[in-house]
Amino acid sequence: MFRRTLVLGAIALALPAVALAADVKIRVEGKTRTIYAPAERSVSADNALQALQHAAGAGEFYLHVTQTSFGPYVDQIGLYAGAGSAGWAYKVNGVSPPVGADQYVLQDGDHLVWYYALFGPTGGPRTLELDRVVSQRNCYRVFSLDDTGARTAAIGAVLHVGTKRTVETQGATQAAVGCVGKHRGLLVRATLDGTVRSNALP
Repeated sequence: MFRRTLVLGAIALALPAVALAADVKIRVEGKTRTIYAPAERSVSADNALQALQHAAGAGEFYLHVTQTSFGPYVDQIGLYAGAGSAGWAYKVNGVSPPVGADQYVLQDGDHLVWYYALFGPTGGPRTLELDRVVSQRNCYRVFSLDDTGARTAAIGAVLHVGTKRTVETQGATQAAVGCVGKHRGLLVRATLDGTVRSNALP
C-alpha cells in the first residue's frame, strides 16, 4: 500500500499543473455602444483572452484574433477592426495590465472590461466606473480611471437612466454625483466625452 501511494504521488508530480478557471465578471464596450453585458455577466476563464472568447460565444458577437510573433492579438470585435492608433484594449479591476490578454491569469472575482480605444501620446482613454452612494437613495458617483487604476471624480459626467432620461452629475473637484430618482427596472450608467462609458447598475 505504501509503495502504491509513492507511485501515485510520483505520477501526480509528473503531470503538468492544470489551471482552474476563475469566475469573473466581464463586459465589452464598443466604439459607439455596448456590445456585451452593460451590467457585466459572469464567465469562467483562465485568462483575459479566454474570457472574451467565452463572452463572444454567449453574446454571439464577432471576434477576430490574429496570431503574431508576440502572441495572439485581438484585432476586431463587432464591426470595428483596429487600425492605425485605434484598437482593442482591456482592463482588469480598472488596471491596464502590461501583458497580452492570453498571459493575464484571472482570479475569482475579477472585473474585466474590453473596450475600443483611440490611443494618443499619453496612452488610451480613461474608463468610467459607476458606484452607488450608500448614504443617498438612487444616487450614484462616477469616477474616471487611468491605466494604473487611479480614480478621480469624473466631473461633467452624465447619468443615463434607461434609454430616455439623463441626469447631469454635480461636483467640482472631489465628487461627481447624480441622483436619478425612482427607476424601477431601469439600468443607470455614465458617459463623459473622451472616456469609455461606465458599467451599468440597477
